[in-house]
This record gives sequence, structure tokens and C-alpha cells, in this order.
Amino acid sequence: MIRISFDNSCFEISLVNHHLLPAPGFQRFADTKVKLKLVQSMANIARLLTKRAQDQFPNVVYPLQVITRLNSSCKYLTVHIPISNKSWEFIKTEVTGEKKNVAVITLNRPKALNALCNGLMKELSTALKAYGKDANISAIVLTGSEKAFAAGADIKEMAPNTYSQCIQGNFLNDWTEVARTQKPIIAAVNGYALGGGCELAMMCDIIYAGDKAKFGQPEIALGTIPGVGGTQRLTRVVGRSKAMEMCLTGNMINAQEAEKVGLVSKVIPPDQLLVEAVKLGEKIGTHSNLIVQLCKEAVNTAFETTLEEGLKYERRFNHATFSTIDCKEGVKAFIEKRPAKFINE
Repeated sequence: MIRISFDNSCFEISLVNHHLLPAPGFQRFADTKVKLKLVQSMANIARLLTKRAQDQFPNVVYPLQVITRLNSSCKYLTVHIPISNKSWEFIKTEVTGEKKNVAVITLNRPKALNALCNGLMKELSTALKAYGKDANISAIVLTGSEKAFAAGADIKEMAPNTYSQCIQGNFLNDWTEVARTQKPIIAAVNGYALGGGCELAMMCDIIYAGDKAKFGQPEIALGTIPGVGGTQRLTRVVGRSKAMEMCLTGNMINAQEAEKVGLVSKVIPPDQLLVEAVKLGEKIGTHSNLIVQLCKEAVNTAFETTLEEGLKYERRFNHATFSTIDCKEGVKAFIEKRPAKFINE
């Protein structure tokens, strides 16, 4: 049976073996020509569907190369076709790192200092969903230009908003895909990260900042308040007093002060910022993607519950890791004094 799914971010085509061969036969030939022929067949089907998609969606460019993956139990084969970055208007995307396992998303509205418009946020959400499904990606770096990470929301686009429109349209609800993404996201912040830009950086898991970066929540000067975490995430990170000062005055803080109050993990020269962020992603990628995601969820839980409940949650996740293949491999590799070979299961 061939199982096909499609959304704005990718095709996924799965070949389920028990409808093609008896399971024992497939297991016996999994490492021989049968497996290779199945992979080639799925790749051909993927290319055919890609051609049809191009005919139906001419404004989107799909690469013809495909990613094939056979799960460890040899029960199904998945062909994953990511959407190319040539379709983007407001962002750029690339995959980098020595093992090509770190995705870089660059906000790309230079004339507007990367102001966050709805179009940009939709593209960002689409890219994040695609990389979230890509088994080859271990971490994601989100960055902007040297002048601005993101100088805030697009004020001209927001100007016509009314209270009733905001309530009934659930304004800003779709801006939080960064916070919902399971894979670790590193913000590489140069220049201004103000308003929505600061909030976007705080949705990421780790913030590296160039030494000229500036952070702030200046919404108060526009007669409004932060709407995507400026009063909530900022308070949890820097404390009530500092968050009050920043939100009530609109004053900015520099990268050095941001590091001092815990908003930023590390301050780096601007020309080395992206390189260091990618290196961090590569370091994370040396570990099991599965365990990394469990660890990320456990850390985030610390901000959402009591200490007692958080410790219980952490302990249960710790227990759960011992049922994984990767934990067994990691322990065995440590005992045998060799690098672990994780398979993310």
C-alpha cells in the first residue's frame, strides 16, 4: 500500500511492506536488492508526483531530489520531498553544517528592517513545519540581517485593526509556530530585536546575540502593549522589575545587559554570530534527536508548572528514555569508550 500526504510544507509518501511482501520475506531481503528496488520505485513515484504538483502549483518550486528513509523495523519506507526556498518572498532558507543537519531561516525584508508582516509569518510557519517533519534536520537557526533581526511588527499593516476584528479574527494567534516547534531553535540576533522581534527571539530555545544587538518592547509608545509574549516570557526570563521597566518605558537594552539578565545565552562579534549559531546546532545534532526533543519539552515545562509537578514530569521523561534504543546505545557506547551511533528511536 502507498500512503501519501501533502500539505504546504512537503509531500510524504510511505510504502507499507505488509501489503507487498510477507513480513518475514521483507525482513530477509531488507539488505539486498529488494530494498534498493523499493527505494528506487518510491523515488520514481515521488518524482512523478513532484511533476504533477508543479503543474498544479506553478508558483512553487519543488526540488527533484528526494530523501528516502527506511525505518529500523523495515515496515515502511518514507520518501520526503521538501519545498524549495525559491518560493519564498519574505524569508530565505538553507541547510548547512558538516552533516547538512542544521536548517537556517533568514528573515528577508531588508527595506522594512525585517518587520513582521502576516506574509512573513506565514512563510516562517510553513518553513518550520517542513523542517519539523524532515528527519535529516536536527536543529534550526533563525536569523535576520546585521542591521535588524526584526524591528517589530509591521505597523502599517496593523494600523486598520479594530478591537472587534482582533477578537473575532484571533489576531496574532498564528504567530506562535516557533514556540510550538519540537526541534530546538536558535535565534541569532544582530541589530534590533524590538517588539514582535524581541518576542520572536524569546520563542526560540536559545538566543545568541551580536555585540551590537538591542532588545526592547516599545509597544507602549504606540498606545498598545506586547501581544506575543512580551509581558509573559520576558517576565519569566528577566524578572518582574526589569520586565516592568522595559514594557512601561519602551527602553531598549544592549546585548551585554541582555546576557547579564539571562535573556541571551552568549554575546558574539556580529561577523561570527551565524557561524557560532550553526556550530551550536551541529553540537546539538550529535545527540539523539528524540532525546533532545524530550529534554526541550522538560525544560519548557519548568516555565509552565510548579517545581513539584515539574520534577515529577522530568522524572517520568527520564524513566521513559530507558525504553529507547538510543539510550541503550548511549550507555553501551560510554561503557565501551566509543562514540554513540544514535538512530533517533
